[in-house]
Amino acid sequence: MELKVSTRSHAGHAVMAVAGEIDLYTAPRLQAEFTRLLEGGPSRVVIDMSGVDFCDSTGMNVLLSALKRLKENGGALEVASPRPAVRKILQVTGLDSVFTVHESVPREMLISES
Repeated sequence: MELKVSTRSHAGHAVMAVAGEIDLYTAPRLQAEFTRLLEGGPSRVVIDMSGVDFCDSTGMNVLLSALKRLKENGGALEVASPRPAVRKILQVTGLDSVFTVHESVPREMLISES
């Protein structure tokens, strides 16, 4: 399955919307998108996972890697709108206590398309 990633940035914050499945085959694409995004130096990144049907351990490792890079620079990576299957993985692995998890993208992160 194809992985779709789109990013909106504004004033040091970014929202990365991901759709599809994050697995061994698609994780490198997500990693590349994070690498590109983090070169711009955002301090806060929210990953909108409302379109993610499945995320395996490879995908979780990409998220942890991005979190580590952001924290090293005083930033934060947050997860928004995880579907039940992804939320369960976060809970089972204990990552729901590592990431800040939101029911939806925080209002202050909603960047208008102008």
